[in-house]
Amino acid sequence: MHIYILGICGTFMGSLAILAREMGYQVSGCDANVYPPMSTQLEDAGIHLDQGFDVCHLDCEPDLVIVGNAMSRGNPLVERVLNEGMPYTSGPQFLHDYVIRDKWVLAVAGTHGKTTTASMLAWILEYAGMKPGFLIGGVVQNFPFSARLGDSVFFVVEADEYDTAFFDKRSKFVHYQPRTLILNNLEFDHADIFDDLEAIKRQFHHLLRIVPANGRVIVNAAESALADVIDRGLWSEKASFQASQPADWQAASIQSAGRRFDVCPQVGPSAGKRFTLSWPLSGEHNVNNALAAIAAAEHVGVEAHIAVEALSQFGGVKRRMEHLATIGDIAVYDDFAHHPTAIKTTLAGVDRGEGRLIAVIEPRSNTMRMGIHAETLENSAAVADKTFWFLAGDYDWALSDTADSYNDLDILLASIADYAAPGDQVVIMSNGGFGGLHQKLQQLLMKKYPQEATDAS
Repeated sequence: MHIYILGICGTFMGSLAILAREMGYQVSGCDANVYPPMSTQLEDAGIHLDQGFDVCHLDCEPDLVIVGNAMSRGNPLVERVLNEGMPYTSGPQFLHDYVIRDKWVLAVAGTHGKTTTASMLAWILEYAGMKPGFLIGGVVQNFPFSARLGDSVFFVVEADEYDTAFFDKRSKFVHYQPRTLILNNLEFDHADIFDDLEAIKRQFHHLLRIVPANGRVIVNAAESALADVIDRGLWSEKASFQASQPADWQAASIQSAGRRFDVCPQVGPSAGKRFTLSWPLSGEHNVNNALAAIAAAEHVGVEAHIAVEALSQFGGVKRRMEHLATIGDIAVYDDFAHHPTAIKTTLAGVDRGEGRLIAVIEPRSNTMRMGIHAETLENSAAVADKTFWFLAGDYDWALSDTADSYNDLDILLASIADYAAPGDQVVIMSNGGFGGLHQKLQQLLMKKYPQEATDAS
């Protein structure tokens, strides 16, 4: 069977393509925004990519078209699929029907931290010898690909609340039917499809309705919005986690900006014990992500001390505070943050050392462009010593007069390279390709500091 995917380079659709390829199907697809790491991963998997949405891409006459949720009526390929009566489905529906129908699904939902937490959970199960399948919206350092079928009943999935397709406006995660569900947090996002936070809460309530009675919901104890969702109905077991307050899964003795802490379960076979985790990640948000992943793994039989051992060898996720290089003693990082809370918690979690913290931020998500978070955006980067903002294209709002903002990439690059000095840490934050800024900045710094580049560790 030949499957053709419209919007193949999205984080979910790219991972789905890898699963379909592993199942033995011929897979190809197209997208308008093709950039690493997803494009590289797909090419490495032998999946052909077409640039753009030219109607001729479907001349290959595929047996099934999977339509990404970024595709809408008026797209020439969507119109051809409909006009010619080609068989089509959505990505989440394909995942359910072809991959996870008979699996024990462990899903990670929430506004922030889904990719990182799902990656941690998949790695814990792998380390424990459980050979899980998984689909994660990012490239995990511990695995060669962001998705695989696995060799067991267990399947880990990043469960997004965004809508499914132009013909199915339910949230993606209702297709996954999880037995183990992590709820990391809940804030207003995706203003292009949700009117308000209440609309998102409703979708999370629908998700809880399909978790079985013998399933478990693992919820962040500090999130009032999640508490509201739970109060509307919970028919499953519940476990809580939180690094900074009492919960079923707690942290203690947090040191070095979260690079070392004790995991303190209050429930289950390890209740009352403490397990010390030392790892390369930082920030209280990652401490919480770890607690959630450990609690979920315990639900399928992985004891806490094994999970802690696994996370001590966790390599992180590309584009989640990924260390790209150190050049002239200037460390350059790449991060996917695209919401004020994510920006704030990520920057707060940087182990700063003696140098300055420099943030370079492109607020490019639909919600950001609409100005939904305009009042909190600038303050989200307040912890940084210097913030460079990049606003190119149409925005429904403006930064304050004191903000250092740019709409020309080359001028921005020159300004960053001129400002950065040895000892500084530069964190580049965008949920897109940022015009290749990551690579271009490294090239400029190498010209400024020849013979002083160090590859990312």
